[in-house]
Amino acid sequence: MASLPPAFAASALYDNLLQAALRQFFGRATFETEPIPSLSSDGRLAIEPTGDPSVLSIRWFGSRHVLHVPPRRPFTEHEVRLARAIGAVLAMRYRAIFDPRQMLERQDLFRGAIEDRYVGAFLDRTSYSDPSQTRADLIANAIEVLRVAALSSYENRAISSGVLILEGEQDPHARARAPLESQFRYSQALTGIKSFYRLCDGLNTVFLVNRTGVVLDIVEVARRHTDGHLDVPCPAPYRPHALATEHSRDVCTVLSPSHEIKVFAEGVQVFSFRNARWDLLDIEAKYAMWAESVGNAALAERLFQTALDLADAREGALFVVLRDPAASLPVLVAPADQLDTERPGSQINPTRWQLLQTLRGKTAAGLDPAVLAGLAKVDGATVVDKAGRLLAIGAILLHSEPPEPHSSLPVEGARTTAAMAAGRYGSVLKVSEDGLITFYDRQERIWEI
Repeated sequence: MASLPPAFAASALYDNLLQAALRQFFGRATFETEPIPSLSSDGRLAIEPTGDPSVLSIRWFGSRHVLHVPPRRPFTEHEVRLARAIGAVLAMRYRAIFDPRQMLERQDLFRGAIEDRYVGAFLDRTSYSDPSQTRADLIANAIEVLRVAALSSYENRAISSGVLILEGEQDPHARARAPLESQFRYSQALTGIKSFYRLCDGLNTVFLVNRTGVVLDIVEVARRHTDGHLDVPCPAPYRPHALATEHSRDVCTVLSPSHEIKVFAEGVQVFSFRNARWDLLDIEAKYAMWAESVGNAALAERLFQTALDLADAREGALFVVLRDPAASLPVLVAPADQLDTERPGSQINPTRWQLLQTLRGKTAAGLDPAVLAGLAKVDGATVVDKAGRLLAIGAILLHSEPPEPHSSLPVEGARTTAAMAAGRYGSVLKVSEDGLITFYDRQERIWEI
């Protein structure tokens, strides 16, 4: 049997890589592939306009890949941007195979995990349209440094670290420039130096690297910005990291103490690497959906912020915002768990009900953030109405049958089952101890972060 020409064999391989990437990052979409006439295999990839924001069409070689999502939840700007980044990386790698000059100039493109290259291309969209730019590869290489660091420990403690990658050559805040002879590049070689893990913890301090990969300094991340307001909530420990990237094209990448790699850009956490896979968080779009469902901006922000903080601390919680408390509270929460239930008490031997009465009439947005977070960690659900008034704390929700009998998950935990049941009556945020946040509404799983 005659072998395929190299170009066509390579095109088949890279088309498979494209399909794998689309299925990994666009799990919420249904996926179709159809053959189309193609007279060349030059590696040109195009995202075709469809006129339908819930349909994404990608043409490459002799195939068209069509992704569909529900019309009420069309593709977001970040999802389309990621699809373009994936295409840019694969097209550049494909062309480099047949061009020795490109292979020599862009050899970093073939190092490490290809998913890291997708992240780098997303964060710096010019890098693969202009061969003279290499910042996307630098971002991917920095991620690889943290990935290697995550495999180690220091003095029997988990390692955390971080790096802030500038968009320019020099630090605009620098008081003095480091001598040229002392400059070095941010690379995997640093992970073999014990001091690397002591000098920078990622939470408070980060390595400062310029756009060519040279380490300029070690800085306190909180001093890299002026106080400001983030449009989208961020876990409190990483608020300085988001603010440091808010008004620039700087990128901050952190290995957290829980060995999650967090990527911040444009004032928000954009990506997360956990459980051995990358996730595009798309927090801005998801937060907007949550806020619209709640219908109370202050309440939506406070609950979302608390959920992010608990998820980062790997603490579980369940928040329920009821649409019609008069009708649904008696169905969902037992009288003994309702804050408005009247019952006798004792000053000598106070009961749990008396203890919780200190919260009666208060609102979630009116509580101190630490108090709300502490209440949310109590076993059971925190239930409020749309005004934010506390209706129940630590409530065991009532449900008589599985609300999602055809769930694709083989086993649903108690918190997940309760969240899906509560979704019949309001907007629900479920925080899992593995760091995931899930939004349920009207018996539907809307999104997961």
